Amino acid sequence: MDKSYYNPEDLKKFGKVGEFQQELADKFFSYYGEVFKDGELSAREKALIALAVAHTVQCPYCIDAYTVGSLEKGATEGQMMEAVHVATAIRGGASLVHGVQMMNKVKEVSM
Repeated sequence: MDKSYYNPEDLKKFGKVGEFQQELADKFFSYYGEVFKDGELSAREKALIALAVAHTVQCPYCIDAYTVGSLEKGATEGQMMEAVHVATAIRGGASLVHGVQMMNKVKEVSM
């Protein structure tokens, strides 16, 4: 299959999303830039969090960006994979805990 909705080259165009609404894009990028500065969390920690979230929301553009960003900020391959496993555990646990709703429904309709 030679066509895909995901085109890695589109990540380079992210800064141009303001073409159709520059004022809102400027506000977003201003906020975005502030969020990723060192604060209570380091820029490296924030990049690892973003990498984990990127896997949770399954955004291939974000995965690419925060893989590179994490490496640039000094994260190790092990730290990055551990972040992905944390995201996997939370996502899996969230699905599993909703099994309680199914169990409650089964008990309700079985009575």
